[in-house]
Amino acid sequence: MIQLFTKELYSYFSSLTAYIVILVFLLISSLFLWVFPGLFNLPDTGYASLDPLFTLAPWVFLFLIPAVSMRLFSDEKKSGTIELLLTRPLNELQISMAKYLAALSIVLFSLLPSLLYFFSLYQLGNPAGNIDAGGTWGSYIGLFFLAAIYTSIGLFASALTDNQIVAFILALILSFFFFLGFEQIADSLFTGNTALIISNMGIFKHYQSMSRGVLDLRDLSYFLGVIAVFIFGTKLVLESRKW
Repeated sequence: MIQLFTKELYSYFSSLTAYIVILVFLLISSLFLWVFPGLFNLPDTGYASLDPLFTLAPWVFLFLIPAVSMRLFSDEKKSGTIELLLTRPLNELQISMAKYLAALSIVLFSLLPSLLYFFSLYQLGNPAGNIDAGGTWGSYIGLFFLAAIYTSIGLFASALTDNQIVAFILALILSFFFFLGFEQIADSLFTGNTALIISNMGIFKHYQSMSRGVLDLRDLSYFLGVIAVFIFGTKLVLESRKW
């Protein structure tokens, strides 16, 4: 499993994929947070807070993560190497986990340079250091788990087709639905406890809670549960080739 993870990670960095993803995320976030005037511009807000980053990032990742994950299995299927992959001394779950962790690592690498934003706000605060560090780290954890769900959805979508564009579109639609779809359905069609239950089935409520720096076991359980469902779904898709 470690060898497959290393191979996948190397394949990302031996091509332009990893560098483009990291560069695009940093470029978009930097322009909106520091250059373009508007709601996301950090100097314009007058507050030492990274909240605009955690509002913007889910939308950027909504497109970038499907672009990272679309090749995970669809490329193997198209080139015919999927059969060779499945003959390795690894079961379908181990193969899925190796590819999942490799793609998630690329996303994590794109997040790490954004810590410079935190350092900059830390220094620009009046007085220096006047920033809610605990809330910021909680928000980073929430963003990481959101990205982890997007990646698991992308992995599942890639296992369903041998066309990378189809995998990208499918991952984009599913990710958007899980991020805001349940929330919109609850607000539009239901009220009271039913609306609350349906909205809690989506990512938005749980991500919003963690973005306030609140690490609730229910939110963590939700994120881990959804990730497990899509990885297990990927395992079932791979196993179905043997039926």
